[in-house]
Amino acid sequence: MDRPTFVFDGDCAFCSSCARFIERRVRPAAHVVAWQFADLDELGVTEDEAGAAVQWVTAGRAPTAGPVAIADMLRSVPGPAGRFLWRPLGALLGLRLVSALAWPVYRWVARNRHRMPGGTAACALPPNHPARAGR
Repeated sequence: MDRPTFVFDGDCAFCSSCARFIERRVRPAAHVVAWQFADLDELGVTEDEAGAAVQWVTAGRAPTAGPVAIADMLRSVPGPAGRFLWRPLGALLGLRLVSALAWPVYRWVARNRHRMPGGTAACALPPNHPARAGR
């Protein structure tokens, strides 16, 4: 793996819109890829894990998920925008207490992503989906 990878759900229009925003505006030093098109075995991520939450995969480290993955991705942003905006936000989100508080919000968004801007009925999660389970 030549650089980190941020994995999202490409079947979800809301998630895909967020990924496009990340690629165009945030510009992390990473591949941004839908899990449906990623080599999950190579990344060390299962389909269940990728379907339940975004993943951040870096060589030599265990993958991180959800808001922790978002924090890791934000901390990878190079340049002035990274230094003065994205990396500080990533550092804040990466704080244990903030991350613990972010998980319920992340799960709520995952459950309601079909109602979010850019979301469609196809984004709705079935009742037994892993993102609905408590973490």
